[in-house]
Amino acid sequence: MRYALYFTTHREHPLTKAAANWLGRDAFSNTDIPIANTGGLDAADLSRWTSEPRRYGFHATLVAPFRLKHGLNEQDAVRAIETFAAQSVPLSIPRLKVARLGSFLALVPASSIPELAAFASAGVDHFHALRAPLTGHEIARRNPDRLTERQRVYLDRYGYPYVREEFRFHMTLTGPVTAGDAARIEPVLRRLLAPALAAPIEVDAVALFVEPEPGTPFFVHSTYRLRADETRKAAFHA
Repeated sequence: MRYALYFTTHREHPLTKAAANWLGRDAFSNTDIPIANTGGLDAADLSRWTSEPRRYGFHATLVAPFRLKHGLNEQDAVRAIETFAAQSVPLSIPRLKVARLGSFLALVPASSIPELAAFASAGVDHFHALRAPLTGHEIARRNPDRLTERQRVYLDRYGYPYVREEFRFHMTLTGPVTAGDAARIEPVLRRLLAPALAAPIEVDAVALFVEPEPGTPFFVHSTYRLRADETRKAAFHA
């Protein structure tokens, strides 16, 4: 079993619904959703393009999937995320936009938000003591020969190469696609998601995602509201 600390919009948020319809899966209910012919795109093509992010569910990675160290159990992970949420301040993303990141499409902030990177780094630090070391197979899956020197150091140290300076907040919408396919998909995604992206996105909760068995879909185990502001106000007025 693997766990991950992700951000995802609330279960009833318009973006959650729109992304679930696009990916063909709802990570909250852990159920597949039939993919229809969307915006002129072929349903079979769309299913293939979204197969990789479908398994992980709609999210932004804060702490990449990890196995617990020997002797720890799910309650340890729950207690850790409860503490992290209680100590974290809510953030706001004024606008998300569809963008190409390498060979895939994702939602990214329209402008730089350094607080998001600091938030993710705090999560990596908080959960580091719970994470079991990567196996040789898990390291190989990351294609270490293609990583930069710093990314390889981070992979060895944190189990994931894209932390600290390498972190970029994104919510994945496709797997690898060709440049030609991306040119077809991008305007459709922008049109479909525009209503859900009309308002700022509030990062006011985190989610514990679980992969029960290797290769099975991740699903939302539980969500936790960020409460640091409330805790500070209560202490101030005490």
